[in-house]
Amino acid sequence: MRIVNTFYAAAILCLSAVGFQAQAQTATTSTPPMTERQIDQRYDEQMKGCEGMKGNQKDICHATAKADHDTAKADLKAAEKNTDADKKAAKEKSDADYKVAKEKCNAMSGDMKDTCMANAKAQHM
Repeated sequence: MRIVNTFYAAAILCLSAVGFQAQAQTATTSTPPMTERQIDQRYDEQMKGCEGMKGNQKDICHATAKADHDTAKADLKAAEKNTDADKKAAKEKSDADYKVAKEKCNAMSGDMKDTCMANAKAQHM
């Protein structure tokens, strides 16, 4: 029974990661890049939103805000430089998503954590 629960948890995590990446790709391609000042302001607002949280939830919130910030900065650079910047932006996005996934895995233990980390590494470019 434990293996089945672990499998379901891992499957849900994988599907949510794929959904998150698809949503991130859709959002970045449909909206024009923000200015650097707007990106920094949004990051500050997101970090303030994390203040009431505690423990791993706060760590995940910070990692998500940082990932969003890094992704937006990468998109801004990509819009300015084109192809080489596109590759670098994709790498930075992947790194940011991986950091968030690792924080989410830290809330788990045992086989679930191992499976979660394996899935996070598999998604990372």
